Order: sequence, then C-alpha cells, then structure tokens
Amino acid sequence: MLFSQSAFNGFGPNDLETEKRDLTTISADRPARLRASVRSECPRRPGVYGMLDQRGELIYVGKAKSLRSRLLSYFRTKSRDKKAGRIIRHTSSIVWEHSASEFSALLRELDLIQRWEPRFNVQAQPKRSKQIFLCLGRRPAPYLYLSSKVTRSAEAWYGPVSSSAMAREAVRHLNDLFQLRDCPRSQEMVFSDQQELFPVVRAPGCIRHDLGTCVAPCAALCSKQSYEECVNSARQFLEGLRPSLIVDLEEAMASASASLQFERAAAIRNRLEAIQWLHDRLERLRRLREQSFVYCVDGHEGEDRWFVIHRSQIRAVMPVPETSQEKQEARERVDSIFADEPGRVGDLIRERRDRALLIMAWFRRHSEEREKTMSPAKVTKLLTDPSE
Repeated sequence: MLFSQSAFNGFGPNDLETEKRDLTTISADRPARLRASVRSECPRRPGVYGMLDQRGELIYVGKAKSLRSRLLSYFRTKSRDKKAGRIIRHTSSIVWEHSASEFSALLRELDLIQRWEPRFNVQAQPKRSKQIFLCLGRRPAPYLYLSSKVTRSAEAWYGPVSSSAMAREAVRHLNDLFQLRDCPRSQEMVFSDQQELFPVVRAPGCIRHDLGTCVAPCAALCSKQSYEECVNSARQFLEGLRPSLIVDLEEAMASASASLQFERAAAIRNRLEAIQWLHDRLERLRRLREQSFVYCVDGHEGEDRWFVIHRSQIRAVMPVPETSQEKQEARERVDSIFADEPGRVGDLIRERRDRALLIMAWFRRHSEEREKTMSPAKVTKLLTDPSE
C-alpha cells in the first residue's frame, strides 16, 4: 500500500490535475457537531470526501456531485441506509477536496480507494477482488494456465479476469478442446520429429491422450509443428479471431439434446458456459482498447476540461483551448496521443482496466454525455479550421 493507514495527512497527488486542491478538515466529538460544521463550511460543488476515525485512520472515501448535500445525508437518521449509519458512528473527522466536475470526482474516488484501501469501501478494493491473468506459454510445449502475474515464461497473456472457479474451468476446457498438455513442468516433452540416437517407446503421462483431449507431446505422439498448430488455434480464439468455437459447442449441445443424449448435452453446456464466460470478459477488454475520443466536460464555475481518452485510458486533461496558440499546442499534443499504437489486451493492468471500466459505466449511466465526445478526426478539424 502506498500510504500508511495510521498516518493520514492528505489524499495525496492527483495524476489528472496539475493544480493542487486544498483539503478541508472538520472534527468533532459528536455527530451533531460534525453536522453543524458541514452545514457552515461544506460547499455545494463536486468533490471527494473521506471519513476518519478517532485514530486518524481513513475508513471511507466517497464522491459527490454536491459535497454539502451528500455529507448532510449521513446525518439523516430516518432516510440514510444502515451502512451510512455505521460509518458516521465511527467518524470523528471529515475531510473533503473539491473537483472541477462530477466526472473528475468519480475518477479521483477510484484512485483514492485503490491507494488507501479504506475498510468501509467494498468496490474497487485491490485486495478484496482478486485478479488473475490467463497465460499461454512454458516451452517447449506451451499450454494455457492461470497466474497472478505475468512471467517471462508466458509468450502471450490475456486479462486480467477475476480469479474464480469459472476461470479455472475455462482454462481446463480450452486445454482439452485445443489438445494442449497440462501436465507438470517437470514432465519431459519429446516430439515425434526429434531425432533420437536410441528411440524408445513412451507411454503418455496421463489418460488425456486416450480421451482425445491431448496430442501427447510427452510421448512423441505428435510433431512439434502439429503441436504449434494447436497452440496457434488457442491463441486465435483468445484474441477474438476464432469465435466459431462457441458456435460449434452450441451446435454440439443442440445435437446431443436432440439425440436424447442428455448427459453429454449437460457436459457440453458446462463447458460452453465456462468458455463463454471467459470469451465475454476478454471481448470487453478488447473493446476497451478500441475506445479513443475527447470528452468535453462542463466544470464547476467555468472549470471546463477536455479529457483526451485513447484506448480507454485518460492520456491528458487540459483546459478547453481558446486562443490560436492554445489550439496549436492542443492539436500537437492530441495528435501525438492518438498516434500511439495499440497495446495487447494483456497490457491493460488492473488499475488502468478499472478506470477504463469506470469510464464506460459513466457513459452507460449518462448516455446524454456521449453528445459531448469528439472523434480524433473531429478534434483535429476543430483545432485546425478557424471557422469551427
């Protein structure tokens, strides 16, 4: 964790703003006095706030469109929820920091939750939501496996996705479908096209070859080229280039059901559910990598901002350019950002992925805000054409 829970002395830096925002603190020994301080001091503007207990530990972080209204809601005993009541009972001090807009406050809240890990915040907690990568690698016979971090043995990686039984089932079924080995790394691999001075007959290390779910590179029952073809097929599916696998499973399940082979149909259904689960999450990550636009955010008291979003990452935040010089500088900066090549799905680490998902959720909840976005081409035209 970046900061010590027992030594809170401020929210810390904000990577989305260059100017430092003042932090206001109020303290009291009773909720009634805290409420009175909120009434007299808290502004009606967007921002983030934090609750501190008697030891000075940050126990909760939130955001608000209006800080004053949101904080006063914690003291309304008849209308507040149970969690708000628990939080305010443990609170001795309240801190807040105003933001240029509700959108800025939303992003700041996510950053602070992941940085401080307050105990009353559940969502976006790094330690409460375990993430894992799906890796393809480990020579000389690569296969699919799950790992909490990407190591040099991985030739390709995808995710992160939630660490769950569904993820483990998906990996197991994909190794079966593409006939990749899943034996221990200590197992010797021998391909049929390897020349041996004294050839020996080898038996497969497990029954998967007999079941038709592994080409058995441990027993020289496949060539290196044929195994690589299996690996490439798995890679194509994970990169979204082979969606026919799901269609094939759906057809196989329907055929088994029509033939009254219900146990086989149920087994295919379970396999399909796990693979579909993984496919949907990787597809969502791929969509995140394709989002590039400029979002024009109306700020409080004229603090309007342009959020330059490339591959679903906020690459720059700048005041709306007005003068010719400002437009020239903005165009050069925006053009250089949009010229960046896309990375792999696996390059979207957890913190950046959470921010990207938060941006997508914002536009789902506030569909009218999409009208304030501009494509890269429109931005370039706006900053170039004097008539715009």
